[in-house]
Order: sequence, then structure tokens, then C-alpha cells
Amino acid sequence: MRLLPAALLLAAVSAHAQLTPDTEAKIAAAAEKVLHDTGVPSASVGIAQDGKVVYARAFGLANITPPRPATASMAYPIGSISKQFTATAALLLQQEGKLSLDDKVAKYFPELTRANEVSLRNLMTMTSGYEDFAPQDYIIPAWRHPVDPLNTVHEWAEKPLDFDPGTAWQYSNTNYVLLGLIVQKVSGQPLMQFIRERVLAPLHLQGVFNTYTQREKLKVTGYVSNAMAPPRVLPLEATGWYFGDGDLAMPASTLLAWDLGILQQKLLSPASYRQFETAATLTNGDSAHYGLGTFVLNRDGRRELEHGGEVGGYVAENVVYPDDGVAIVVLTNEVASSAGGEIAHAITEILLPPKASPAAATADTFAPELQGILTQLQSGRIDRSLLTANCSSYFDADTLADFQSTLSPLGAISTVTRARTAQRGGMTFGLYKATFAAAGGVLVSTYRLPDGKIEQLLIIGKTGD
Repeated sequence: MRLLPAALLLAAVSAHAQLTPDTEAKIAAAAEKVLHDTGVPSASVGIAQDGKVVYARAFGLANITPPRPATASMAYPIGSISKQFTATAALLLQQEGKLSLDDKVAKYFPELTRANEVSLRNLMTMTSGYEDFAPQDYIIPAWRHPVDPLNTVHEWAEKPLDFDPGTAWQYSNTNYVLLGLIVQKVSGQPLMQFIRERVLAPLHLQGVFNTYTQREKLKVTGYVSNAMAPPRVLPLEATGWYFGDGDLAMPASTLLAWDLGILQQKLLSPASYRQFETAATLTNGDSAHYGLGTFVLNRDGRRELEHGGEVGGYVAENVVYPDDGVAIVVLTNEVASSAGGEIAHAITEILLPPKASPAAATADTFAPELQGILTQLQSGRIDRSLLTANCSSYFDADTLADFQSTLSPLGAISTVTRARTAQRGGMTFGLYKATFAAAGGVLVSTYRLPDGKIEQLLIIGKTGD
């Protein structure tokens, strides 16, 4: 992939230098390598340890043309990590006796599907059954037009449920738009005002703004790269889509200050923090692996609170290891890229060596079909009968040219295997690893409808094979 000029790649500032020079050098090398391999223009990286920020550095370009280096003070959209702030707002209202997480949605919006069965806790833990309005990792045509969040809720939460409340887990942005409207209704204040006064100000979080209503404050340009071809500027979605769900922007150091607030339980009561970081239990006794706006995981033998965020042109990653007192933030300016997660994983391995081996990848019946589709894309073609209208719109002439320019030099496809699968938005998500005869492999992200139609097919990074 293309190599950024060294002077720009190393543009960075500021850290309370508490890590050893050797550790800092390893972190910088890892970030530089991921940016080089993925072609993502920039990453703002931060680490908190032992109760303070110990590393804050930016790499690469906030804007490619004209070139402008990224700096650690720049704010990036954090996307769905914003859900933690809305969840905290709801917990504050519960502490004051103004609502209960066990309230039914019908108390606030009785017109919604099975609202007398779905609780606020179901919304917050993604166990409601309400369908996700935004599972795609690319901008579909509808998102180019402003929307009233209430209309989003009425459209998507008046559909039949994907499952009975509490019986399954499925990520859904619809849940948190609805939760944001409930917080607004109960508090009597606009959601952003309540969050600013009751969450941001007490924690002294600086440089936070609304990505969409204050987009003029963004100094970092968002990009898209089709199949890791050179990035193209990608405008943000229209206003209203990610209300209460993914609409905040801030510098990496501010998100670290938020993480320290969680680690040190600065804002909420201990009981509320226990609810925040406790995974929901489904009706069959299985763990949902999701608390109140955070995944609750055991990663390589360590307890982990994790959430990513993605909006048009940007991907963020936030990881907290409560038992180790470590938080890692990576903010990037390219949509549908694995760079943020890869950098965070590399930093984790440097700071906290794994205690257990990761699970092996598995295969499925779609893998051979995907291999055929990728082979077509190497020639700049795709069978549109396999695609939904949204996905067909994504694969315009420029996108097909980008896929061909990236994939054709890699040679014949050797294998396609599935690494991960999940249900979301009434669709099946799949993360696949495709290896090639000539050089290494790529990660492919897909969504498929129940009838087999493909809603998403993106190349989000290299496998490192």
C-alpha cells in the first residue's frame, strides 16, 4: 500500500510520558505499520494506565489533499461509543428515581411494537428485538437525507420484533435512538443539553461536540477506501440519524478521561456501575456478552469492556481492562476499516500479553459463493442479481474499479474461511478471511438477508498472512 511521508506519519504530540521509551517505540511502530498496511490516513492513539493518561499521539494525515498532519488534540467522531453516554444519562435518571431500567417502553411510547413487553433494560442491553436501522458499514442512499429521530423510531420500532424480548441478543442502533428520546422526555431537556450538564461537565470532559449539528468543528476529514484503493473523501450522513446513538465527537484524551471515570467510578453510584458492566442474561441462561452500552468480554483470559464506533468516514475503538486498570483508545478517519481494532489489539499485546489462546476460525456454506464473487471482482464485475438495491448502489463504476485494482494483482484465491458470524438488523453478518496465491489475504465484511441477497460486501483490511 501507499506510504505516507515520514515527517507526516510521525506528526504527534503530547503524552504524560509514563511508558518506557521502548514501549512507546513499539506502540508507534505498531500504529505506523497498520496505517501503512491498511492505507488509513490517520490514527489518534491514547492509553490510560494506573489512573492517568500515559500516552497520547497522532499518526498520519487529518487531511490528505492538501496534506495536514493529525494531532493528538484533534477531535474525531466516536460513533457508537456515544451509546455509553446515553446509557449513563439513563442511569443518572434512575438514581434520581425519575425512571427505572425495568420500566416498559409503553410508559413512554405506547404505540411501538409490543411496548408493554420491552423494557428500557432490553433497549440498553440489545435484547429488545427491535430491528437495527443502520447495520451497514457504508452510506446507503437514505442516509443522505435529514431525518427526525422520532420518525426513525416509528419506522423501525413499529415493525414485528426480530425475537421475543430477552430471548436473544442482536445489536440495534434503533434501541439507543429510542433510549435517547426517553431520556429527553423524562429529563425535560434536549438530550445533548442533559448529557453536557449532567455527564460531561461533572467529569470535566473537554472538546466534546455533536458530530452532526456541529460538524463545522471537525478538523479531521473522513474517507472511504473501496477494497483498500486510495481513499476518497466521504461526507458525513445527514442530521438526525444517530441521535443518542452515535453522534458525539471528541479527542482521544477526552475519551480516555471518560474511561478513567468508569475505572474510578467518578460519576455514578457503585450499584449503577455494576449494572453498566454486567452482561445481560438471556431467558435461556446464556450471557448476552453486553452490558449497558458496552460489550462485556473475556478476551484472551482478561475481562474486557469494549465498544467500537463507526459513522461516515470514521471508525473508533475503545477498550477498557477493568482488572488491569488499562484503557486504550484509537480514533481513525476511514470508514469500514479494521485499522482501529488492529492498533488497539497490537497495543494490548504490548501492554498485556494474552493469558489464553484465541478461538480458531470456522467455515460455512457461503464461503465458496463469496470466493466466486471475489473472483468476479478481480475482473471488475459483479452479479447484481445477488445484491440488494443498497449494495448494488454501492458497487458503482468507481467502486468496481477500486476492487479490481486492489484484488487483481493478488492472483488466484486460495481459500475463503469465516472468522465470525452474528445476527443484526434481520441479517446474517459474516467476517471472512480470503487468502490469495500471490500475496497474503484480506478481511471481508458481509451482511446477507434471509433470502440470501447480499446487503454488504466490503474489504476492511489485510489478514497479515
